[in-house]
Amino acid sequence: MEVWLWTVIALLLCAVAALAGKVLLMRAAARALARDFAQRLDTDTNTLLDLPCRDGAMRELADGLNAQLRQLRDLRRRFQRGDLELKEAVTNLSHDLRTPLTAICGYLELLRREDTSPQIRRYLSQVEGRVEAMKELTQELFRYSVTVSLPEAAWEPVDLRGALEESLLSFYGAFQQRGIQPQVALPEGPVIRPLDRGSLSRVLSNLIGNALKYSGGDLQVSLEETGALSFSNTAPGLDAVSAGRLFDRFYTVEAGRHATGLGLSIAKLLTERMGGTIRARFRDGRLTITLTFPEARS
Repeated sequence: MEVWLWTVIALLLCAVAALAGKVLLMRAAARALARDFAQRLDTDTNTLLDLPCRDGAMRELADGLNAQLRQLRDLRRRFQRGDLELKEAVTNLSHDLRTPLTAICGYLELLRREDTSPQIRRYLSQVEGRVEAMKELTQELFRYSVTVSLPEAAWEPVDLRGALEESLLSFYGAFQQRGIQPQVALPEGPVIRPLDRGSLSRVLSNLIGNALKYSGGDLQVSLEETGALSFSNTAPGLDAVSAGRLFDRFYTVEAGRHATGLGLSIAKLLTERMGGTIRARFRDGRLTITLTFPEARS
């Protein structure tokens, strides 16, 4: 009797051990599936999920996930083709619009030379203003299509302090024309960040240009040792709602009616591509745009 009892106990222990081993194998397979699936979602690859486990249920789960990955890959390919076609269409359109706009400017110049009434001249001035706005829009469309198609950034250590000083000096004439004397606060030493120098220059130029566009006659620029950079100015034509939409593509406000609505959108795109953040805040009649870059690239 005792022999039979010990035999049953031994069999039960073997069964429990086998079940425990199977559970451990299935848990390991599930973790492997979750890890590999997350990697496939983040990368554009044709490699599907594979399991060393021979459990039927886990293999069926892996086959279902592979089917979803195939569909996702096909959708990604279709999106990339459509996105590329859209960018090419925008680029071609911006090029095609330049020719008729140039011709219109020529005809307007000829009309200017004619002996016309003051009312006609006023109409011509309005038409010229709209044509210049269209020319600027087509140029920004071209720049935006080029920007979103840029290859991998050329990372290098860049001094934010030096880049900011260089950008401010390049707008010296525009500041003088607007009667703006920027108030600049900079740290004593350099602020080094891993950035793309060309993209940073474009971001700073767009932010300074935006400040010139909306400023009520002042501009405060500050850079902290932490890498936080801010541009602040009075903006009588803005409100909190408009400030929150400044980074939207093609969004313009009445104070910036000659703008294309792409300058700050490009700045946001390039800033985030370099791992930074950019925000706009409107308080007490002042618009403040702040951007920060991490000390190390993730």
